[in-house]
Amino acid sequence: MCGRFGFFELRYFLDRLRELELPFEENEHYGFMPGYNIAPESTITVLLGKKGSNVLSNAHWGLIPHWAKALPKVRPINARAESLGVKPYFRHMLNHRHCLIPASGFYEWSDMRDASVKKQPCYIHRADGHPMAFAGLWDTWEPTGREKPAVTSCTIITTAANREMRPIHERMPVILEPETWRLWLEPETGFAEKLLKPAAEGILELYPVSTRMNNPQYIRKDCIEKLDASVQGK
Repeated sequence: MCGRFGFFELRYFLDRLRELELPFEENEHYGFMPGYNIAPESTITVLLGKKGSNVLSNAHWGLIPHWAKALPKVRPINARAESLGVKPYFRHMLNHRHCLIPASGFYEWSDMRDASVKKQPCYIHRADGHPMAFAGLWDTWEPTGREKPAVTSCTIITTAANREMRPIHERMPVILEPETWRLWLEPETGFAEKLLKPAAEGILELYPVSTRMNNPQYIRKDCIEKLDASVQGK
């Protein structure tokens, strides 16, 4: 799964889009705030795939389907790649409403069997030092009442863990290589689903970080600092 991530490198992401000649326009209400410990239900940066032009926008992290009559209690932050085509929550978006969710890195907690020991958070990032992009789905929900604005929301697609991730968790977000971004954003081609697989071996690196970031309210830059081996587990 992916329950926490960071994104603080917007300029690099936009430069990469231009290098790839991926057209996009910016939503007039879009605003960027760097985040080192982004938690579910946050407002995040997304690139919404739309026919003709992609849109850089903010979105609520936790999916609200357009057909919901009221704000649902369950707003999925993740969607399993293996079941997108059969889950009513997601299947209407598959091959229709895809998005990129840029991230500098993400967090996962080691699966310790001893409940008395705090799970150790790890920061996972690209080995080449560049930001990454998760495969996501998005939708727009319109609340009852004309005075209430529409809500654009999204979810991160997950898949089985690769070799680097397997020691700490069985799942990981789908990380798209830049050369596949266009293909994911244009799902009508019919090839996008083939991208929903674990990251190639050697793409990622990870290291332990302070348990202070377990608190979603802790958002300082030192969330991503490597934990000194002498204090690990304390």
